[in-house]
Amino acid sequence: MDALNFLKHQHREVEALFNKVAHAKDAAERGTLFQQIDRDLRVHTLIEEDVLYSELRWRAEKAEQRIEVAQAFEEHALVKTMLEGIEGLEPGQEQFEAKLNVLKDLVQHHVDEEEGTMFKIAHHLFNKEELEELGHRLQLAASQTTVPV
Repeated sequence: MDALNFLKHQHREVEALFNKVAHAKDAAERGTLFQQIDRDLRVHTLIEEDVLYSELRWRAEKAEQRIEVAQAFEEHALVKTMLEGIEGLEPGQEQFEAKLNVLKDLVQHHVDEEEGTMFKIAHHLFNKEELEELGHRLQLAASQTTVPV
């Protein structure tokens, strides 16, 4: 699977988790689902930065491409900050749900930008074989990465 399809697949999995948490029947279920979202987003941001973003930054030919990559790193930093802010809350608290909704919006914005602009840049900078190789690297990194939550 090429890198962009692999990342899209991860995006859809996290979207599904956000939908499940929105329909969770109780705080315990919301807490369990958040733990999975937390883990999945931490792994995703880590491997994406280490594999795809680092390659994009190195290959970026134009200033606007470099800015787009820098912006993606900044959005990841915001996601990590939001995750840390939610981790210390009880799933039954109003603040937990409010922050989780803000996180969902932030992640959706990032995904929309990434799948629109960043993936177009990647298609321009990498050929099919290179995207396949990056996909293998992402899959390997995802299978080997552990994150504390």
